[in-house]
Amino acid sequence: MTDDKLILLLKICICSGFSLILLGIYFHNFNHTIESMGVNGIIISAACVSLGMALSLPTKMYLTFILVKRDAASSK
Repeated sequence: MTDDKLILLLKICICSGFSLILLGIYFHNFNHTIESMGVNGIIISAACVSLGMALSLPTKMYLTFILVKRDAASSK
């Protein structure tokens, strides 16, 4: 896989993770269906947030590492 494809894949993971975090916040704060589900609703909203964080945080660090490595290689 080339660096350009990997960077695109990582950016897609970051965007989908961020949107899952926002979806979990929406479920927790504003959705009445999730609120009426009780504990199951809390689990659903927490799962959205945790999956979003699992997708977005490590990929940000890896993407930064790739971009720094690419910049260092191009400046030589």
